[in-house]
Amino acid sequence: VQLVESGGGLAQPGGSLRLSCTASGFTLSSYVMKWYRQAPGKEREWVATFESGATFASYADSVKGRFTISRDNAKNTMYLQMNSLQLDDTAVYYCNAPTWNSWGQGIQVTVSS
Repeated sequence: VQLVESGGGLAQPGGSLRLSCTASGFTLSSYVMKWYRQAPGKEREWVATFESGATFASYADSVKGRFTISRDNAKNTMYLQMNSLQLDDTAVYYCNAPTWNSWGQGIQVTVSS
């Protein structure tokens, strides 16, 4: 079981980025999948959850209305579309498959003017 993230980088406040999390070793759509982030000097925090087998998703209040989680079953990949980025969205973002206790390697997102 492996999760590999991509798509991070630098964005300006108000800008957008899309993160990808590609799974191997299991069918991503059959399991609950989550995004977390960890800002410098802070604990890792939950960002969003995609429930298995459905389109229902839940979000932390800090990102609700700005971030959208989605999935491409053919690519076995989950996405996090991040719009209206703010300075305090700067963090290392991780995808997580809790059933497998599997984490991605983390990917840096920096929001700066």
